[in-house]
Amino acid sequence: MEDIPTRVAQIRERIAAAARRAGRRPEEITLVAVSKTHGPDVVRAALAAGITDLGENRVQEAAPKIATLANSHPRPRWHLIGHLQRNKARAAAELFDIVQSVDSLRLAEILDRHAAEIGRRLPILLQVNVSGEVSKEGFALAGGIANRAACDLLYAEVERIVALPQLEVRGLMTIAPITGDPDAARPTFRLLRELRDDLARRLPQTRWDDLSMGMSDDFEAAIAEGATIVRVGRAIFGSRM
Repeated sequence: MEDIPTRVAQIRERIAAAARRAGRRPEEITLVAVSKTHGPDVVRAALAAGITDLGENRVQEAAPKIATLANSHPRPRWHLIGHLQRNKARAAAELFDIVQSVDSLRLAEILDRHAAEIGRRLPILLQVNVSGEVSKEGFALAGGIANRAACDLLYAEVERIVALPQLEVRGLMTIAPITGDPDAARPTFRLLRELRDDLARRLPQTRWDDLSMGMSDDFEAAIAEGATIVRVGRAIFGSRM
C-alpha cells in the first residue's frame, strides 16, 4: 500500500503529459481507479492519495466495499464498469453513481424502471463494441459508423434509450483489444470518438460529453483519441488479488 501514492502521482503525470501532447487540458480527463478484487484498506490508501473515482466490475463484490467506505471524506464516486446482469440492475441503480456498461436497450429499460422506483436519475454510458471482438460486451458496431446496417439498428435503440426519463446518458464506453502495443488500440478509440461525434450531431439534446476508454496499458493512446475517462487498475493497485 505504501506504493499507491507514488503510483497515483505517476499516473496523473502521465495523464497530464498525454493531454498536453494532444493539445488538451489535463483536467478534462477523469481518472477512475479500478479497485476490483482489492479490499477496503487498499482502496482507502488510494483515496488518501487523492483518488476521487473508483471503478468496480461486479455488483456483489462492490456492495460491501461501498458500504464500508460510505463515510469516507470526501465520498468517492463509484463507477460500474463491468457487465451488468439484469437481475443485479436494481442493486446497481442503488449503489453506483454511474453505470458505464449499459449494453442493451432492455438493460436500459430495466435500469430506468428501478431508478424510478428508487426515486433517482441515473447517469449512464453506453458500452459499444466497435472492435468486433466476440469476447467483448457492448452494442455491436464492428467497424464503427462505416457499418451502416449495424449503425442504423444502434441509432434506433439509442433514440429509445435517451428518451427514458430516469436515465441520463452522458456518453460512450469501449474496451480495446489487448495487443501489447498501445498504438494498436488507437483505431478502436478513434471509432468510438467518431461514433460519439455522429450521435452528438443526430441527438444534440443529449449530453455526449464522455468517452470512457483506455486502461493501464493504453490510456495515453486513448487520451490522444479523445478519452475523457480512463480506467486504471493494475498500474495503481498492482496485480489482482
